[in-house]
Amino acid sequence: MNILDAILGRKPTQNAPQIQGQKSVADHQTNQSQVSKTTPVASNKADVKENKKESIGIKQVLEAVMGKPEVKVTEEKTEQQLEEEAIKNFSEGIVDVKDIIAPPAIEIDFNNMQIGSKYFRTFFATGFPTWVGANWLSPLINFEKPITISTFYYPTDSGLVLQRLKRKITEFQATLNLDLEAGKLPDPNVKVALRSAEELQDQIASGNQKFFHFALYVTIRSTNLKELEEISRNVESTLSAIGVIVKVASLQQEQGFISSLPLGYDKIYLNRNMDTTSLATTFPFVSSELTMDDGIMYGINKHNKSLIIFDRFQMPNPNMVIFATSGAGKSYFVKLEAMRSLMLGTHILIIDPEKEYEKLTNAIGGEYITFSQDSRAKLNPFELSGIFEKDEDELRFKILFLQGLIRIMVGGSLTPIETAILDRALILTYKEKGITPDPSTQRRPPPLLEDLYKILNAMAEDEAHLLASKIERFIKGSAAGVFDQATNVKINNTFTAFSIRDLSDELRPVAMYIMLDYIWTLVKKDKRQRILIIDEAWWMMQYPDAARFVYSIVKRSRKYGLGVTTITQDVNDFLNSDYGKAVVNNSSIQLLLKQNAAAVDQIQKVFYLSDGEKDYLLSAGIGEGLFFADYNHVAIQVLASENEHNLITTNLRELLAMETKAKDEAAAVKDVRPQKSVVKTNLSVE
Repeated sequence: MNILDAILGRKPTQNAPQIQGQKSVADHQTNQSQVSKTTPVASNKADVKENKKESIGIKQVLEAVMGKPEVKVTEEKTEQQLEEEAIKNFSEGIVDVKDIIAPPAIEIDFNNMQIGSKYFRTFFATGFPTWVGANWLSPLINFEKPITISTFYYPTDSGLVLQRLKRKITEFQATLNLDLEAGKLPDPNVKVALRSAEELQDQIASGNQKFFHFALYVTIRSTNLKELEEISRNVESTLSAIGVIVKVASLQQEQGFISSLPLGYDKIYLNRNMDTTSLATTFPFVSSELTMDDGIMYGINKHNKSLIIFDRFQMPNPNMVIFATSGAGKSYFVKLEAMRSLMLGTHILIIDPEKEYEKLTNAIGGEYITFSQDSRAKLNPFELSGIFEKDEDELRFKILFLQGLIRIMVGGSLTPIETAILDRALILTYKEKGITPDPSTQRRPPPLLEDLYKILNAMAEDEAHLLASKIERFIKGSAAGVFDQATNVKINNTFTAFSIRDLSDELRPVAMYIMLDYIWTLVKKDKRQRILIIDEAWWMMQYPDAARFVYSIVKRSRKYGLGVTTITQDVNDFLNSDYGKAVVNNSSIQLLLKQNAAAVDQIQKVFYLSDGEKDYLLSAGIGEGLFFADYNHVAIQVLASENEHNLITTNLRELLAMETKAKDEAAAVKDVRPQKSVVKTNLSVE
């Protein structure tokens, strides 16, 4: 029982609705949530009168106890209004996002401001150099400490600028005329200003230039005031070195901080005039980012410390050329790329002239194939691919390939008569084996080099006999057993390397030529994502036929899912060949590591390098250089993990240290092995 129960003389009604603006009390429950006006229920007039008196008594008591309430008459609300009101009431009880991210406190001082535990200071630029070039703000953009740089550009009315220029030109001319009338020498500064104003007037009038207002703000931050002061001095010194004068935004730190935020608000508005050309040099496009969602990491961008991650097979073509002096880290880079690409399912094929890839190949379970007189691996250059493409004569292409091979074998050139005889001899050699341009005959066992030798000796021409004598050493002489036997090599491994180190220098181009043909045949038979690495590619560029063949593969590789990587340290031999230059032009990716002085000028010319980039290549460390990806290029630092480094390093000192460590560990393991007990018994036999 409460006070209302005592007054009313009955128990309270359970779940009775609260009715606002009601003038009488009914004895029954209502199911309406809102009632505008309520008529009391009564059986007769006496009851109505009695209820009215009771209602008045309750009202008086409540007013005496609680005070007279304000009577509100509610009108019926729409469903939408009710929903909006509910949302508003709900929102008032929710913490806003700004409340969550807001710092606990902001303290603004004379020359800095503190937000939470960090201190901030904003500078504005008041003076700029007279002459500027591209990338002149690079020292500020690449500042060693974290800073925020904000620039604002305001276009102006060209007509108004022309009017002001006209007045200034008139003033300059009047000043010069007064000096002449007074017998004084013209002020050189006024003459220069007049000439600049006239040139600018012509540029604006012709539409070649526009006028802008430019503002530059720099905000630094630190965790303490001492470090903030040190950063301030470094910023001022850095900007002073490039001719920019800055001042602290005293008593405007709040406005300066807001101006530095990525909101587009310029709360200070301290600017200077600039034309279009000068303004363009202020844009902070001083470095590129080579980062894709997919691919492998190639290294670190030395401009901005970002990761260079991309997929070469997403480029216009997946080919790469690498130029570097000896010991610059080209093999290191290639091994790293090959190993990381392998993890993404890319098959790797390598032509290895110096046996640099043997350790890596064996470590990851690849196949290392060695070619020499004594090795088991053989490749028959006469073997046909067995691929029959529309409008292509496989036999004709093979004969053209063999003509190029013979030219390399005999020293690089043949007379027209020798070429005609060789062409006829090759056709006869295949015909003797029953192979003709008919595709159905081209699956028969192919001839060997010895068969061509016999055909040439059987011909009547002296030139044929001379050709036979030139290739005799490949069949019966010192080079026998390498290129005159049936093919017994099959590539089934995802990582395969071909070694030709045991061949003499004059035989290496021949072997590389034959290997490329074999690999190209495999690529056309089985299309999948592959990378072909041709190390020391300058061997091929010495001979026009070999260079032409490399170029043809590079040009057609994308069609078959092949990316060709050509590596050379002899830049001059490579770029002096027209086919070498064509290979560069058909490679979307180029890597230039450290260069020697003899080759850097040609490198600069071919790749359109600036003098600064040229100097960088001369002074670059191991694994440092310029990385080109289509139209973008950055300075790269090649980095590998410790495990990767141990597999791919060619540093002799490191290799010897790892070998010694392995021996010591093996010896330690041997020493701790438990010794087997030996029981000696004497047996006597009677």
